[in-house]
Amino acid sequence: MEAAAAQSGCACEITRLPEELLSASIARAAPRDACRAAAVSPAFRAAADSDAVWARFLPREVPPLADGELSPAPPCKKALFMRLCDSPVLLADGLTSMWLDRETGAKCYMLSARALCIIWGRGDTPQYWRWIPSPVPARFSEAAELLQVWWLEIRGKIDSKMLSPNSTYAAYIVFKVAPGAYGLDSPYPETSVSLGGSKSTCHVCLDVSDRDDEDSWLTLRPRSRRLRPSSRRSYLEIPPPHVLLPQERADGWMELEMGEFQNDEGEDGEVSISLMETSTTIKIGLVVQGIEIRPKKKKRALSL
Repeated sequence: MEAAAAQSGCACEITRLPEELLSASIARAAPRDACRAAAVSPAFRAAADSDAVWARFLPREVPPLADGELSPAPPCKKALFMRLCDSPVLLADGLTSMWLDRETGAKCYMLSARALCIIWGRGDTPQYWRWIPSPVPARFSEAAELLQVWWLEIRGKIDSKMLSPNSTYAAYIVFKVAPGAYGLDSPYPETSVSLGGSKSTCHVCLDVSDRDDEDSWLTLRPRSRRLRPSSRRSYLEIPPPHVLLPQERADGWMELEMGEFQNDEGEDGEVSISLMETSTTIKIGLVVQGIEIRPKKKKRALSL
């Protein structure tokens, strides 16, 4: 009882501090902590919701946005932060979207398929790639669909100055696998992400659909009669542990981590991202929305 009374008295004393001092203290925490502080008391709520706190969580610089992306303007800094977390905004180039990570306030981006360098996918070779309306929901109106290639190569880049400093980022390709897809499971494409002198590489498996349905795997055939493989692969082969597998997203798309990098304070360079698989295996049915660059989440340790 005495301990509880002492703790309550301490909390009451804290609420008597000037709002400016409370705000300065809360601003040193994370956005999630500020939201929790707002539930403590009316005094804490006034301080935790103040523009002084949320201005610290907003990035110092935001790239130019497309016209009308923040219209109507949010009424306060907290509302602006939440708006940028909940709904990505389109940049002025029309090819890139940006949002904020809710936990850290770090800037995140998606490079649309049109912003990527897709070998044989510029539009002058429609027998290899074609541009289709994006399956909804999607952030961009178009997606790139792979019709048939041997040489699969997708590259993207972003200036490190556009990212938040002192943050560990990862790049993810966001895609779907079309019905009748072929050659996307094996051989395993290699991905890489590099900044400055550091480089992260992975091997990935783009298609793990229907692995429990043996008949569907054994009856897959390329859609092109002109390009037919000379022999079948074992599509039921389980990828080795070092090969990364796609994860389904809440929006219905799939994503695969392509690598990670550290964006340190003062880093000045270009982040280069790539996916390549250049064997003679035919690839068909990859639908690309774009590449996301967002903070790498730390895996939580399991509690026993």
